[in-house]
Amino acid sequence: MAMAESWVSSARQGAKTVWSLQGEWTVHHAEKINRELSAKIAAGERGGDVVFNMAGISSLDSAGAWLVLRSANTLRTSGAEVSLRDLDPRMNDLMQRVIEAAPSGKPPVPPPRTLLDWIAQIGEAVYEIWDQLLDLLAFFGAFCQVFLRVIANPRRLRINSIVSHIEQTGLNAMPIVGLISFLVGVVLAYQGADQLARFGAQIFTVNMVGISVLREMGILLTSIVVAGRSGSAFTAQIGTMKVNEEVDAMETMGLTPMEVLVLPRVIALVIALPLLTFFADVLGLLGGGVMCVLLVDMSFKQYLTLLNQAITLSQFWVGMIKAPVFALLISLIGCFEGMRVSGSAESVGKLTTRSVVEGIFLVIVFDAFFSILFSLLGV
Repeated sequence: MAMAESWVSSARQGAKTVWSLQGEWTVHHAEKINRELSAKIAAGERGGDVVFNMAGISSLDSAGAWLVLRSANTLRTSGAEVSLRDLDPRMNDLMQRVIEAAPSGKPPVPPPRTLLDWIAQIGEAVYEIWDQLLDLLAFFGAFCQVFLRVIANPRRLRINSIVSHIEQTGLNAMPIVGLISFLVGVVLAYQGADQLARFGAQIFTVNMVGISVLREMGILLTSIVVAGRSGSAFTAQIGTMKVNEEVDAMETMGLTPMEVLVLPRVIALVIALPLLTFFADVLGLLGGGVMCVLLVDMSFKQYLTLLNQAITLSQFWVGMIKAPVFALLISLIGCFEGMRVSGSAESVGKLTTRSVVEGIFLVIVFDAFFSILFSLLGV
């Protein structure tokens, strides 16, 4: 049996326009109904009040009810008064449900923000930071507990995992760290020589490059690169395992995620970052030496001689002492945020970004703390 076609007709009755809806208003005819309704609305068949006479509808589903409601709302936005009448009582409940489920025409306008709202927002942020700080301290305490347990029983240490992470965080990072350090050394020497030339003191460019690279720039730039590269990788790796429920499976098997996932990464980065810092110092001094040879009237041998006179072993150790501390901060933040990932891919991306920001922030804060401490100690 062929299904009855759906169609729409309109006629003027005084000041009103009556739209007669007939046939089966179902999803099977939705495309044809939509074309006819759109054509009539585009042709301007409205004028004054519009009445939808629905007595001719023989069958109605949610798609047909939505087309009726959408057309009525379109006419209302143009200023017409629209009413629905003569719908079969058996279809009233469906139409009412569609009307209730339809979104409102305009989104609610948020109330204007006041000073108290801003204060409340700042308070919520402070509470959130405080809670996260307490969670991080608890995570650090759990790490120390696992670390001491492994030290007491060295056979629990996963050497293969540590070596693998040293390769990933240290060896594989050497090209980018070396390139950045070399270019920073070049920039420091160029800018220093340009400024000191005004006072006839270009020779002191060597002192500026040596002290800047060894005390600050070598370790700081290396830590920032590692935070963006390895810290984010730690969060993404552990977070993905959390999403895939691999961490839960690990706990079910009797393994400790802190010992299996966190400890090898932290130990590996604590070993790799000082080595990367030494490599960055060498490349930074080499870049500064190249520019000094090109800009200042000296040979590379003279540069090395002046550099040996300008810097002391304490300058070197000032930068190197920071490396294990920064490595501990970066690795703990990366693993901490990875363990906080919930069961969604969006959470992985959000917390990976947060781990990079927090890692770089803490590196800069602790670098400032070390600078003040060394200044007070006269180092």
